[in-house]
Amino acid sequence: MTRRVIIEADGGSRGNPGPAGYGAVVRDAGTGEVLAEVAGGLGSTTNNVAEYSGLIAGLRAASDTGAQAAEVRMDSKLVVEQMSGRWQVKQPHLRPLAAEAAGLARRLGEVRYTWVPRARNGHADRLANEAMDAQAQGVEWPGTGNPPVLRSGTRTAPPAHWTGATGPPTRMLLLRHGQTEYSAQRRYSGHRDLPLTEMGERQAAAAAARLAITDGVAAVISSPTLRARQTAKPVADALGVALNVNDGLIETDFGAWEGLTFAEARERDPDLHARWLTDTSIAPPQGESMDAVHRRVRRVRDQLIAEYGRATLVVVTHVTPIKALLRMALDAGPALFYRLHLDLASLSIAEFFPDGPASVRLVNDTSHLT
Repeated sequence: MTRRVIIEADGGSRGNPGPAGYGAVVRDAGTGEVLAEVAGGLGSTTNNVAEYSGLIAGLRAASDTGAQAAEVRMDSKLVVEQMSGRWQVKQPHLRPLAAEAAGLARRLGEVRYTWVPRARNGHADRLANEAMDAQAQGVEWPGTGNPPVLRSGTRTAPPAHWTGATGPPTRMLLLRHGQTEYSAQRRYSGHRDLPLTEMGERQAAAAAARLAITDGVAAVISSPTLRARQTAKPVADALGVALNVNDGLIETDFGAWEGLTFAEARERDPDLHARWLTDTSIAPPQGESMDAVHRRVRRVRDQLIAEYGRATLVVVTHVTPIKALLRMALDAGPALFYRLHLDLASLSIAEFFPDGPASVRLVNDTSHLT
């Protein structure tokens, strides 16, 4: 029998933009029993972002209860009309949130949206205000009634005493491209437009199968190289999200060393190659230094955060850009470029919080390839 639930969701901002939070409650549609409550602080943002955050949290919590159909009740006319398809989502900063909510709704099953007066949405409104109060005091939302249904990936503020971060992060799932002929031969490929081998295609398919179960991915962002795009496309198709290309995610330009093996490059320029292996400011002949790549990728990171905000993104790129993003998240020195190994089609995860802190949750995971 189909399990039906009612999701009451809300969000608010004290200042618009200002300190914000969201709340949602999931009820059994037949009995009215509260099955789950979720809430969280969002740092400083707008009412509309907070309202969408409440919807997303409610959809996730409903899915966790095993629901297969839901009626969403909100006092936000904007969110109800946009999610019902009657109004366009014209605000660029809301599009990733609407896309995330739509993806969660598709996975949940049958979902319809109903506008209710604020007086009939008091439970969710109270949860959102409790979360804002807790955020202002620098503590976690304590929860009321039944324990909140929370899981990995639910967008709640982390405990302040752990990291000091507030608000949900921009979460980047960093996927290295699959095998090419050059990578199999351990040649510098850099900017070369190389296709995946059959092994690389299998690796891309395995990565796609693993990432397909990830909730709330707003977009897949790829390096412009063919090998990255061929890895990214199955992932985007499996998730049902857009595939966007960002030129700043391209691999290091190895210049005159492009196509050479490590030994061949060392033989060609022994002194320069030796210095390049210890000094990130050194560039290959007619090429690009790791410091230059780091600066380029930092600009990409800032651009993605500005464009997508608190979204989860799959970023498909190369060894050096992934190392650069992990270095930023760890606030580590340049030696990381030389001491971190990343396998083909490996997955790493970095999170960047709106008030500055960051964290690394996974590095070089290849469990999907075994």
